[in-house]
Amino acid sequence: MPKKILFTGGGTAGHVTVNLALIPYFQKDGWEVKYMGSMKGIEAELIEPLQRVEYIGIATGKLRRYFSWQNVKDPFRVIQGLWQAYREIRSYKPNVVFSKGGFVSVPVVIAAWLNRVPVVIHESDITPGLANRISVPYATKVCYTFPETGRHLSKEKSVHVGAVVRDHLRSGNKLRGLHFCEFTQEKPVLLVMGGSQGARKINQQIRDSLDALLQQFQIVHLCGKGQVDESKNNIRGYKQFEYIREELADVLAMTSIVVSRAGSNSIFEFLALEKPMLLIPLSLSASRGDQLLNAQSFLKQGYCEVLEEEHMSDGMLLERIQEVYARRDELKRNMRTGEGEDPLQKLLAVIKGSAR
Repeated sequence: MPKKILFTGGGTAGHVTVNLALIPYFQKDGWEVKYMGSMKGIEAELIEPLQRVEYIGIATGKLRRYFSWQNVKDPFRVIQGLWQAYREIRSYKPNVVFSKGGFVSVPVVIAAWLNRVPVVIHESDITPGLANRISVPYATKVCYTFPETGRHLSKEKSVHVGAVVRDHLRSGNKLRGLHFCEFTQEKPVLLVMGGSQGARKINQQIRDSLDALLQQFQIVHLCGKGQVDESKNNIRGYKQFEYIREELADVLAMTSIVVSRAGSNSIFEFLALEKPMLLIPLSLSASRGDQLLNAQSFLKQGYCEVLEEEHMSDGMLLERIQEVYARRDELKRNMRTGEGEDPLQKLLAVIKGSAR
């Protein structure tokens, strides 16, 4: 009888990418795989194309730090989701649950604990997010990416695994990427990523600076859902996408430098592929400050330049992009760290070792 694993995590693509990296390994080893997420979140879109992975949608409520009338309704959705997760887990009887975090994971983790199913949590940021802080007491093991994160976790249940990078991203082909975007080899490629939810200010600043940027670069712009500007579709050397799945490895292979938010999963993938970065982290007014810490950690190690969103203007953005491009060789040298134990294999071992 095959072993069973239930994955959870969602709300943003960053709460799904590690799961996407792990799932093929469990399938290859003969495990039965299911995924539990929200009804209509981005996790449903990302998991749906996978073969032999049943997706289970449950009711969810967002954990907000600001006033909203939805805060009155959402506790009832969380309770509903907890009951749905409890019943599904009781029926499915997984050997282990793996949680990547996000608000949808909280009822799943608690429901697993109530069913006495071991839970392994993965935390990507320097400081654990609210959902993971709530979930940690119910977890068997908590794995983390940044060495600094260990200060915030119990030594008894925490394991430093490092950054998990999706294997297929390492197999990209530059020529396929150029063909996909209808680019040439005459100019370097600038990749702009605002995160799965998009980044309106970054998107607008890039579009306002297109004339100047296109003199030096070809640009791939991942704008986020619903944020493609149709009026810019026919500009030579500029390609917009809401999100790229299968072709992302090829796009990264042709990329010279990246402008990105500072979500930990993405920036560690850029690090693994030695892509010089200009990071524009989410500000404190829009987040708990985790991206600011991620960006500062990378800046100290010489992997990137950082531009705070509050200081971003057309001229400043253009200047910092040119600065990263001028320093690209230096930044790449800093990224060439020594080979250690493969984080993905280490995480797999923790999950399998925790399974009942």
